Amino acid sequence: MQPLEQEKENADREQLEQLLEEGRQKPTVPSSMSPSDSAENSSTTAKLVFCFVGLQASYLTWGVMQEKIMTTQYSPTPLVEDGYFPSATFCVFSNRFLAIIVAAAICMKIHGTLQTAAPLWYYSPCALSNTLSSWGQYAALKFVSFPLQVLFKSAKVIPVMMMGKVLNRATFPAIEYAEAVIITVGVAIFGLSKTHSGGSEDGKTTEFFGLLCLTLYICSDAFTSQWQDRIYKAYPKQIDQFQMMYGVNCSAIIITMLALVFSGELMAVTEFLSYHPQALWYNIITAITSATGQLFIFYTIKQFGPVVFTIIMTTRQMISMIISTLLFGHSLSSGSYVGAFLVFGAVFYRIRRKQLDKAARAAAAGGR
Repeated sequence: MQPLEQEKENADREQLEQLLEEGRQKPTVPSSMSPSDSAENSSTTAKLVFCFVGLQASYLTWGVMQEKIMTTQYSPTPLVEDGYFPSATFCVFSNRFLAIIVAAAICMKIHGTLQTAAPLWYYSPCALSNTLSSWGQYAALKFVSFPLQVLFKSAKVIPVMMMGKVLNRATFPAIEYAEAVIITVGVAIFGLSKTHSGGSEDGKTTEFFGLLCLTLYICSDAFTSQWQDRIYKAYPKQIDQFQMMYGVNCSAIIITMLALVFSGELMAVTEFLSYHPQALWYNIITAITSATGQLFIFYTIKQFGPVVFTIIMTTRQMISMIISTLLFGHSLSSGSYVGAFLVFGAVFYRIRRKQLDKAARAAAAGGR
């Protein structure tokens, strides 16, 4: 997935629509607890800590490695004269390579077969969009800062809503449009408030290309989740999240391999990694943490539901921005902090609103 990407996170990552629908909240522990209740509460707390630490460790490491791969300048090689890692496509390929192994192992353990109810070609549209999404995410780091990339991800609620209306005829209340507007304004303020090293036309052009990569990322990501939702609806209760992970990655690895060969990047990557094996280790660590992140996503949603999961991942975004700013020396202006506050404020409000809505529906159903 995503990575398990799927922060994962992809790392990779809207392959969870079915789990999100099935996610459940743990019941509140009563004030007078028996010893068995107390033991269960302790076990639940331990599981929550395990999920939090696992998700943070996986996706924070994944984010740092991702930035190191795309922004570290090595000594030039005959085929890569600028010294930067030459292929965002290879980064996507390495993540998919490990993800398909993990997904295949889980499918064999659970189902005893790699065959899915849907034919493999049916996964191809979302596999292509998932590949484009991951490529845009990696490629953007050559042109824009990691903190901007992190905030830009929050704006994907807009294309998700648009794709939902187009593909699945979904409807949304006015409050969701308002939240989307606030998030977009926050991202715009953050992007426009960054400290510029210069006002050259070349700098503006490369930054604009970075924003195009990020736009490709969130639009493709939105299409991925909506197409996966179509697959789940076309094959209700016949395909689980691990089969989805396997099917999508089967098509994605073919797409990325063909792209590497026909673009000529495979030769450049092979030479570059032979000169700079450290870059290979960065890719391996990224692939591993993407896969572990996906597994922690599944486990967290299964145990605690989508609300707890979303809070943990939003917290991860904030921490990753801080780590990136400290490790890679990104400068943030006062306007950047205002933009970040608007985005994260809207996201947390959205989480709280959905939690209250769910509680109200549950209370109304219980009162019948």
